[in-house]
Amino acid sequence: MKAAVALDAPLDVAVVSCRDWPSAGATTFEWLSVGTATRDWPSMAAAADWLSLGAVADWLGAGCLVAGALLSLAAGIGVLRFPDVLDRMHAATKPQVLGVMLLLAGVGLRLRTSEDLGMIALVAVFQLATAPVAAQMVGRAAYRSGGVNRSLLDADELADGR
Repeated sequence: MKAAVALDAPLDVAVVSCRDWPSAGATTFEWLSVGTATRDWPSMAAAADWLSLGAVADWLGAGCLVAGALLSLAAGIGVLRFPDVLDRMHAATKPQVLGVMLLLAGVGLRLRTSEDLGMIALVAVFQLATAPVAAQMVGRAAYRSGGVNRSLLDADELADGR
């Protein structure tokens, strides 16, 4: 063996590849890359804990991204397939907003920097503030223009012209 590395002090990070050569019958190591660590790790166990938390956040982020994309897809399909304006409005706001929130959570879990999280929080606040207002205005405009089948309504709160 050529070298041993003490892992209890701050060090340069080396990525090592281990390969078994069947013809030689021995294990050989190759140095793939060497770079300076961005954190001073007191031990290899602390490095493994830090890496595993990052990996868990990445997997959770990927799950949120997939779930958010599927909800946004369902919202788009609902807008195309539903027959009534109010049904389409419901499909455009409810699952779409949850889908965007899941997408933003996934992006936040993947990026994890304060600048990115601040921007993601702003997008989330504006999405939550504007989607209900837009749905209200679309529903009211559809009702006033006669685009709503009033026989399907359980309660008609706008019947007296408010």
